[in-house]
Amino acid sequence: MDVRQLLWVLFIGLIAGWLAGLIMKGRGFGIIGNMVVGILGAVLGGWLSSALGLVAYGTAGSLIMSLVGSIVLLGVISLVKRA
Repeated sequence: MDVRQLLWVLFIGLIAGWLAGLIMKGRGFGIIGNMVVGILGAVLGGWLSSALGLVAYGTAGSLIMSLVGSIVLLGVISLVKRA
């Protein structure tokens, strides 16, 4: 992975984290925390999609997979915080 690809993944992760924070109201960590969760969610979304045999093409596909990963990660974190 070259530097441009890494920066693009980070950018998509930031956007996905922000959107996941908007979708999961009350379960976020503020805008900066949600963006960090978004970056981790991008990795999780990529792993989940490959584990399920799904392929994300283009920017929209990457954003959707990152968003799904971020929502899952925010949901898991909120469950852990409650316990």
